[in-house]
Amino acid sequence: MKLSRIAAFSSSLLLGAVLTLTGAGQAQATDTALALDYVALGDSYSSGVGAGSYDSGSGNCKRSSRAFPKLWAAAHSPSSFAFTACSGARTGDVTAGQLGPLSSSTDLVSLTVGGNDAGFSDVMTTCVLQSESSCLSRIATARAYVDSTLPGKLNQVYSAIRAKAPAAQVVVLGYPRFYKLSGNCVGGLSEKERSAINAAADYLNAAIAKRAADHGYDFADVVPPFTGHEICSGSAWLHSVNWLNIGESYHPTAAGQSGGYLPVFTSRA
Repeated sequence: MKLSRIAAFSSSLLLGAVLTLTGAGQAQATDTALALDYVALGDSYSSGVGAGSYDSGSGNCKRSSRAFPKLWAAAHSPSSFAFTACSGARTGDVTAGQLGPLSSSTDLVSLTVGGNDAGFSDVMTTCVLQSESSCLSRIATARAYVDSTLPGKLNQVYSAIRAKAPAAQVVVLGYPRFYKLSGNCVGGLSEKERSAINAAADYLNAAIAKRAADHGYDFADVVPPFTGHEICSGSAWLHSVNWLNIGESYHPTAAGQSGGYLPVFTSRA
């Protein structure tokens, strides 16, 4: 009786060891299966302008080690990672200068683009330096561009990505709203201007999301995580006007990259 119990106990130990080793082997196999080739494309919101810690080798593209693509790659160790996003990029810049790393073996692509095409920088310059009526007029011009021209520009870049990386999952990320309305900002833009700028961001995001969906791409909305962290919130993840480094104005801080963009991208990737 004792011998049979010992044999049974020994057998269970052996079986447990086998299952443990098998499970470890399966986990290792899964890790290998999940290895992927990742390419990060786009404008300053992808390159990480505003987050600091820029790679000197990236020059005016200002690619930051705190940008969400770099953070995601550091956390997930893809088998390859190419980071070609560049400050100031428009759709044509992406197609002309950023798609080199894409290939039939590319598994994952991230992209932010469209804001510069729509005149983001000029809108904010006009609103900060000129009258309320000039600000609202410039926003109306930007919205008209989003209606008339931007969809075709987005189609071109989305189609170019698919042509070079036919099997890739493409995650297109949007832009945050800039302002918390009725927030704690004193002076500066009027509440009407802030509201119009936020509405323009929503309008741009809707156009980008529609084109992304039509191409079978995932759209990642960053408005929810940035809610409560807009300019005038008291806990902003966005720079307001930065007169010492004007190019960082209205861009995510390091916290905006890690707390806003990274979780949304991770949930889609």
